[in-house]
Amino acid sequence: MRITGYRLLKTQHDWGRPVGDVNGIVKSGVTEVPIVLVTTDAGLTGVGLGSATGFAEVFAAIEGEDPRAVTALYDRMINQVFKAGHGGAVFGAIGALDMALWDLKAKAAETPLWRLLGGRDRVVPGYASGLDVALPDEELVTLQERFAERGFRAAKIKAGLDPQTDLRRLGLTQAAYRDLSGATPALMIDANEAWSRKQAIRHVAKLESEFDLTWVEEPVRRWDVEGHRAVSRSVRAGVASGENLTGLEQYRPLLAAAAVDIVQTGSVWGVTHFLRVAALAHAFDLPISPVAFNANPLAHAATAVPNHIAAEVQDLSFPIGLQVDQTFADGSIVLGDAPGLGITVDEESISQHAGAASWAGATGPHVRPERAGKRLLAEPNPRVS
Repeated sequence: MRITGYRLLKTQHDWGRPVGDVNGIVKSGVTEVPIVLVTTDAGLTGVGLGSATGFAEVFAAIEGEDPRAVTALYDRMINQVFKAGHGGAVFGAIGALDMALWDLKAKAAETPLWRLLGGRDRVVPGYASGLDVALPDEELVTLQERFAERGFRAAKIKAGLDPQTDLRRLGLTQAAYRDLSGATPALMIDANEAWSRKQAIRHVAKLESEFDLTWVEEPVRRWDVEGHRAVSRSVRAGVASGENLTGLEQYRPLLAAAAVDIVQTGSVWGVTHFLRVAALAHAFDLPISPVAFNANPLAHAATAVPNHIAAEVQDLSFPIGLQVDQTFADGSIVLGDAPGLGITVDEESISQHAGAASWAGATGPHVRPERAGKRLLAEPNPRVS
């Protein structure tokens, strides 16, 4: 079997609510979902998700190769761009292609990817995370109740501008789970790099005066080793980070300095990246947690590592034109038996729903606000009522 080419598609995910974080929001709640289809001379097609650009720079490294040599091809793609570097969009393309290659390898073996990777159990523990910063209180409660009804007992909310708002929203989230299950949920917050070191410590200390937080995510800039370490030593909660790190080498300083307590990877960076980061984290006796993306592709890889703690689940529905062989039950992602990632792409349905969608617009969460990390006073979030 040989790789013959690739095609790029783009579909949409309608969240049914505005989504975002402290940095910005997508008011429409409709976001784009890039898809890459990798074709072979055997008639099999691999599906990868997560990037819309960067493929021209790295595809030559795998064209004509046997896709089953996945990890070797991953390194070939990294080597293809070693002078220019493999960060940013290029790393996204490598991750999407890597995902498609794993999909092909499992399809060729006629087995689900979780089984091919060595997973024993198809049930992947998860936690709820609704990208909820723009939701009014009532809608926040409704969202958390939907997760609680599926058995989730851990939830993460977006936070970072105003401690009083965060305290209120943590209380509403906690109550939503207690009312349905009678149990107190594990609570996490995600600041998305909005704070300086001292801002993070003061803000989290205020929240911890009323709530027992399981972790605080990305309290400072992703590369700030001393900042992560300072926060971790100053608060009771664990410090989680890593979703925006592009390459194993970026984790080494953080782990060597004992600066993070929960190691994360972004789903858009691919399966091989997750497996390698998980192994590195395991060497430091640290848990690994994949950050969510459409169709939860890293859930397959999570079954095969010994230090997985929980996978983020951002929504209970899937993008237009993607049929995904997984369900949500008992607070977990339950993977099916379809070969590969279990993702079927309906191109006709996608073509019928073409339209404007964006995640990285001028007011979206991928644009860093000018005052991030430089606010003298708490700022009430104008998007939350």
